[in-house]
Amino acid sequence: MGRDKTRKVRIGDREIGGGSPIAIQSMCNTKTEDAAATIRQIHRLEAAGCEIIRVTVPTMEAALALREIKKEISIPLVADIHFDYRMAIAAIENGADKIRINPGNIGAADRVKAVVDAARERGIPIRVGVNSGSLEKNLIEAYGGVTARGIVESALDKVRMIEDIGYDNLVISIKSSDVMMCVKAHEIITRETDYPLHVGITEAGTLYSGNIKSSIGLGIILNQGIGDTIRVSLTGDPVEEVKTAKMILRTLGLRKGGIEVVSCPTCGRTSIDLIALANQVETMAGEFDFLEGVKVAVMGCVVNGPGEAREADVGIAGGKGEGLLIRKGQMIRKVPEAGLLEALRGELIHIAEERNVWRKDS
Repeated sequence: MGRDKTRKVRIGDREIGGGSPIAIQSMCNTKTEDAAATIRQIHRLEAAGCEIIRVTVPTMEAALALREIKKEISIPLVADIHFDYRMAIAAIENGADKIRINPGNIGAADRVKAVVDAARERGIPIRVGVNSGSLEKNLIEAYGGVTARGIVESALDKVRMIEDIGYDNLVISIKSSDVMMCVKAHEIITRETDYPLHVGITEAGTLYSGNIKSSIGLGIILNQGIGDTIRVSLTGDPVEEVKTAKMILRTLGLRKGGIEVVSCPTCGRTSIDLIALANQVETMAGEFDFLEGVKVAVMGCVVNGPGEAREADVGIAGGKGEGLLIRKGQMIRKVPEAGLLEALRGELIHIAEERNVWRKDS
């Protein structure tokens, strides 16, 4: 059941599933009770390209803060609920566009029904989330440990619990920190349900290890046509999650737009601070997300530099304390090292102006 055949689900003003573009999601690490701090972080995430945001709702104060948060943001707001069904109901009443629950830790059937009834009344989708770390004891015993099949069975049990109440406005997520187990679980579940899937490698780790694990796991899953929304889970600034998710989607050809930056690994021939420059260029490229299919090359010397830069829309080939600015294979001029970043920015502005997409407020 590829992503083009999953059900369509509306989260706020965004539609997922049924072949809709894969949406990038992240989660705030602020205290939701601090509405001002949470709003500031969401604004940063929106600017980075986040399209759905999740916040934790562990207290009634946090649930009440959703109303203020919702007024100040422009992307759908998801409430993450554990254990207390009253938090889920309060989150719905205060404007959550979707709630994430594990029915298994909400409690008795009447409490799950109360949550479902509140969601039904307002047409709010429920994301049924199951992690390998919370797999039920009976499934661990049945399958001889934590397995992909067990994760899938646990999730589908929870889905049936809600379906039996008469509600099917659902999204499913099944996550594991074991990359290949997570891949296998998604391969299994996509054959057994047509609900849209939120995919990610949970507890992936720091910026270094988390990016590697997420890129491998999500790359395999997404490349099989599985997944309707994604989150890259990192221990750090959630803006980095969004940046990585965008790169994964672009690398797989699942998202257009934005600038591709290529840069050489440097060697003893490099005579400018190419490492710092390449990082600055990559950061600057984020300002030009509205440009589609533009390639920027940042090369360190005259051996491969001119050739590689010639294949890009714009690039530099480093020299001694300076660089050659190249546009579409044509050498434009020499630029002192200190002026290379702004020279590249200027050429990107020219490209945007030529395409009539330049925004003066950029």
